[in-house]
Amino acid sequence: MHLNPIRFDRFKSLVPIQDWDDLLLVGWREWVALPELGVDRLHAKLDSGATVCSLHAERIQEFKRGKENWVRFFVLGDHDRQESAYHCNAKLVGSRYIRSSNGHISLRPVIETMLHIAGFQWPIEVTLSNRETLECRMLIGRLALAGRCLVDCSRSDVVSR
Repeated sequence: MHLNPIRFDRFKSLVPIQDWDDLLLVGWREWVALPELGVDRLHAKLDSGATVCSLHAERIQEFKRGKENWVRFFVLGDHDRQESAYHCNAKLVGSRYIRSSNGHISLRPVIETMLHIAGFQWPIEVTLSNRETLECRMLIGRLALAGRCLVDCSRSDVVSR
């Protein structure tokens, strides 16, 4: 059986992977940064079972900047320490209905930002949601991983030790 590997360029267009060596080997959990939001360190779960990325956000408020819709929110770093709270502003790309792992469907704001991991960065779409009860403040789904990362589900912190 011949597998035809694919790669997502930006968010939706598919191009064949030329070389498996081009993929970044990562664990199921890694430290990442979101430099455009000012978030310099956040533990994220890399989950190929999830479609989209999700970021824990509190006090989400939509506002206008000129004619564009924006959103402001707070991101708490790991361990809920107030000193690791980030006040963020981002252009609102839209809203999307998302079904969580427990089956609950909610309408979430969607933003675009850069994901930084192990010296590499690329643009991702992120939904903003309440992840306070979950271990990792961010979930990185397969649309952000495809064509860029190979996830070793038996290891964590492979590139971010």
